[in-house]
Amino acid sequence: MTCHDRRPRWGEAALRRLMRRVKHVFQKGDGSSAESGGRRRNRIRSEAGGAALEFALTLPILLTLVFGFIEICMACYVHEMISEVARESTRYASVHGSTCLTGSGSTCTATSSSVNAYALATGWPNIGGGTVVPNTTYPGGGVSACTAGSQAPGCPVQVQVTYIFRLSIPFIPATNLNLSSSSEMYIVQ
Repeated sequence: MTCHDRRPRWGEAALRRLMRRVKHVFQKGDGSSAESGGRRRNRIRSEAGGAALEFALTLPILLTLVFGFIEICMACYVHEMISEVARESTRYASVHGSTCLTGSGSTCTATSSSVNAYALATGWPNIGGGTVVPNTTYPGGGVSACTAGSQAPGCPVQVQVTYIFRLSIPFIPATNLNLSSSSEMYIVQ
């Protein structure tokens, strides 16, 4: 290439095209460049807190949903807990009927109050913080015509367990859920 031949080299042409593109990016719609007033930089800075604002607005909703889900799961657990307490207590009463004897020959008949005490002592964790209230009845009827209160084999025993669960979700007024479960079995001995 001689010194009079001024054709641009490939690198120079690519550099010019790149500079045109960069200049086009920094120009606004009205043709003025961003360097003249710095308005584009100010607009970028004013949008910088948008994500933080959106996060601040959605965080309470997200936390309400998360903690509400946790509370509902705890209520379901408590319902399963009182159902199991009712089943275990009914089974205890069904094997401790009027004909129940220990190895030494003494009676081991369960009364309503002893079945209720057994229900309270089953040892299930009370994560809801409420009170377990068992109620044992011998309703009568059944396979053999039993009278109410009879603890003879073949007569039914029923244990009903109630529980008041305090449902407290953030930003929602607290309410009480009345949970109850009952179980009925026939006395076997």
